[in-house]
Amino acid sequence: MPAPMMALSDATSAVTPAGQKVKRPRDPRLDFFRGVGMLIILLAHIPSDGWALWIPARFGFSDATEMFVFQSGMASAIAFGSTYDRNGAIALIARVAQRVWQIFWAHILVFIVVAAAMVVAGTRYDGVTYVDSLNLMPFMKDPGHLLVGLLTLTYVPNYFDILPMYVVILALMPVMIFSSIAGRYLPFFLMTALWVATQFGLTRLPAEPWSDRPWFFNPFGWQLLFFTGFFLMRGVLPAPGYDRRLMRLAIAVVILTVPFAWVRFQELHPFFQQAAARIAPLTDKTDFGPLRFVHFMALCYIAVHLVGENGSRLRGRVVQVLTVVGQQSLAVFITGMLIAQPIGIALDHAGRTTAAEAVGNLFGFATLIGTAYLVRWFKSSPWKS
Repeated sequence: MPAPMMALSDATSAVTPAGQKVKRPRDPRLDFFRGVGMLIILLAHIPSDGWALWIPARFGFSDATEMFVFQSGMASAIAFGSTYDRNGAIALIARVAQRVWQIFWAHILVFIVVAAAMVVAGTRYDGVTYVDSLNLMPFMKDPGHLLVGLLTLTYVPNYFDILPMYVVILALMPVMIFSSIAGRYLPFFLMTALWVATQFGLTRLPAEPWSDRPWFFNPFGWQLLFFTGFFLMRGVLPAPGYDRRLMRLAIAVVILTVPFAWVRFQELHPFFQQAAARIAPLTDKTDFGPLRFVHFMALCYIAVHLVGENGSRLRGRVVQVLTVVGQQSLAVFITGMLIAQPIGIALDHAGRTTAAEAVGNLFGFATLIGTAYLVRWFKSSPWKS
């Protein structure tokens, strides 16, 4: 849950009196919260993981998906927005196209590797095949036809739905940047219009050819959150400063949400279960219901002030490690998607005891951290020294 007030970036630069460009320090809050988000996303994707009962999603309307999308929007403002500022429209389009290409093939790779792992894993303890547990049997029965669907993003199984959403949102970025030049408020009109159209079911994308099931994450709904983070980081949207009344309101929103999101309350009294069902359209995850946006923004406001101005309270070894994880978020995210199912399979065979789950989750965390440091090492091009 990064702060909406982040203003510094590693992609911007200051000019010294001598005319030399000097990089400004990177805002630690963005990378730290991205790192936290990567660990939460791993827990959310390990099947039947007991630790996942204690992630933020269990106590509120928003979850790690909001963290991923919002933070990606802020990071994109640093990377892609500065490209446009320095090199213009053609460079922006080219860089966005390159990133879309990379993420598309990362999506294909994740699908192939996970599907292969499910085939090798065989059958679960309850007699259900691991292929069936991810609803991949249609692909195994008709790989030729569905391979075309996989490559055209008309076949998007639920476990593999975040990266396709990200691809579509990234493709919208040049439109939003160019519209902000045409008129200050034009991108916000486009963002809102797309989101409203999504709430009325006008922008659904097909997820499989044999049914009318849409993509689990509708990018035209989720783009509202992505570009909110994007334009906050760009400075186009004004960032609210600290206000005691606003802080009280944010805390109230988070606390009042718990009874309608936490399953324990719904088990206590049917009122909470019925209320949760009534407001379900407002908390819908597929189309990004409005209460998810409100809840996440409240969490953001609280988080930014908890860590101090410009992240002044973010200190210590744990913070440093999570910051490195956040800096390599795409590689870490892909790794998490690849290892989540094997960890679940290992827990099935080991028995889902408290100790086994602790070992499995900690192994997952260690793998993500190791991936982050390894990718950072490769990016440093040590062979050039």
